[in-house]
Amino acid sequence: MADTATYRTIWRWHFYAGLFVLPFVLLLSVSGSIYLFKPQIDRWEERDYRGLSLEGAVSADRQLEAAKAAFPDGSFNHYRLPEEPGDAAMVQMGLPDDSLSEVFVSPQGQVLGTLDPAERISNTVSRFHGSLMMGNWGDRLVELAASWTIVMILTGLYLWWPRPFRAAGTFWPRRSLKGRPLMKDLHRAIGFWLAGFVLLMLASGLPWAGTWGSAFKWARGELGLIEGPQEWKIGAEKAAVAVPSGHDHGAEGHAMTPTPPVPSQSLTVAAFVQRAEAEDMAFPALVLPPHAPQRFGPPTGDVWTVKSEAQNRPLVRAVTYNPQTGAELSRSGFADKHPIDRAINIGIAWHEGALFGLANQIMGLVIALALIALSVLGVLMWLKRRPKGKLAAPPPGGPLPRGLIAVAVVLALLLPLFGLSLVAILLLDKGRELLAGR
Repeated sequence: MADTATYRTIWRWHFYAGLFVLPFVLLLSVSGSIYLFKPQIDRWEERDYRGLSLEGAVSADRQLEAAKAAFPDGSFNHYRLPEEPGDAAMVQMGLPDDSLSEVFVSPQGQVLGTLDPAERISNTVSRFHGSLMMGNWGDRLVELAASWTIVMILTGLYLWWPRPFRAAGTFWPRRSLKGRPLMKDLHRAIGFWLAGFVLLMLASGLPWAGTWGSAFKWARGELGLIEGPQEWKIGAEKAAVAVPSGHDHGAEGHAMTPTPPVPSQSLTVAAFVQRAEAEDMAFPALVLPPHAPQRFGPPTGDVWTVKSEAQNRPLVRAVTYNPQTGAELSRSGFADKHPIDRAINIGIAWHEGALFGLANQIMGLVIALALIALSVLGVLMWLKRRPKGKLAAPPPGGPLPRGLIAVAVVLALLLPLFGLSLVAILLLDKGRELLAGR
């Protein structure tokens, strides 16, 4: 048996970390499981605008005119190409009140209906998953819970290590057991097989988090580690579904400036839709006019832009064109990004279940369900051993060995909110000791 005092201390931290993160694990696992199926949810919401007749189809110019006629005070943000032949085109219009409208136009140029992107199911689930609908405070709370979940997993792996080693009860549960011993075996085995996937899931979500993401963004930009714009949002920014019409909020929320109109001598949207079709980009493929707001980064500038905003981020690419001649000016793709950006984008795509299609979605769902089962098993074990009316926390142990203290310090540096909360807990403990000694 390993050092009993150290074991009790680790068990105590694992217990309290579990009590704190359990509600968040359940909420985020459920909401994350739903968001994994964003493509299917989006297609269901757009079901009335898909599989239409192509007879009498008109140009993209006519479709844009129909959208503008429906919203004469709006401004044209982008044109989304149909995913399949016969699907409606989507024209995003920015409205004077800074809201957005997705206008679905049939191949024949008739407005079929509209959707508010902020109210779409997947975007609502995303906001809940990222901030519990509580803005910046919710974002920080989710990040804090994610940080302590990492601690819970690492302490759980320490407790999992068999003393002495045996495969049964470690890698798989012993079938001869019943009741709480069987639950303990299930908890240990599921926790072991799940740990690496959950750590990867949590690590891939940190670039979105307000505190961690802001620190990385500062290092990325101010220290000159990586050139080019950051293509994912952080904190409360990630709750925004698009940049409001006619304004450049930018990454820092600077003052609003009107969006200049498309130059009158520019080629029409149909010319650039044809170029987008030739590029065969992953859905959703967008055509953006000059100075159009973008979800990620500043407005497009004095060029027409054709780009993919696929969730599978390695497929994302963009091409810009001269407005007057239609000549290609630049193109960029995943291979042009810095290796760190590529790694983060791959992690984000895997986190969202988009990296390798349905198999990725199923993998994410299994991880989420296993995490829920692990949490429920932990609670059931606690309830079975807990005397009525008692918390039954593991007894205090002794001081940690220097090696484990070093690990805690490294974690505190890598996870700022965990570090701050750990300092606060230690100060409270010290304060209680001083009061008790009076």
